[in-house]
Amino acid sequence: MKPRIINGLSEFQTLVGQEIGVSDYLTITQEQINQFADATLDHQWIHVDPERAKSESPFGGTIAHGYLTISLLPYFWERIADVKKVKMMVNYGMEDFKFNQPVKVNDQVRIRVFLDALTNLRGIIRTRMKVTMEILDNPKPAYVGYILFLYHFTD
Repeated sequence: MKPRIINGLSEFQTLVGQEIGVSDYLTITQEQINQFADATLDHQWIHVDPERAKSESPFGGTIAHGYLTISLLPYFWERIADVKKVKMMVNYGMEDFKFNQPVKVNDQVRIRVFLDALTNLRGIIRTRMKVTMEILDNPKPAYVGYILFLYHFTD
């Protein structure tokens, strides 16, 4: 799927209150989970020990770190939207994230993004977007929350 083109600030402003888009699915692999564990020094067995997780976990196998799934937001956002006339975009924060459902190894996940608010802070634009991580064939989302970006536009 090609990202939605947003041609600068004026077009972005017209999208407040609308769904921006939905990404394609991405499969979460054990290799990704292990690499995230190495990078964050979080080697809890529920994530990195498939045999133990199979026998002792209520999920029947390993699960992705919650923060691994959040760390995928920039990847997904780039595939949902291509915002033009931007000098720089900065991750500004997150609000009200709730993990509703674990992402199991080999689950396929995607992101749905809704533009909740866009605020002009003296020339820097703060966006507040509701994001929902959906798991294929699971009615409950992995999480729901808000991501905040700061955009420095050229126009």
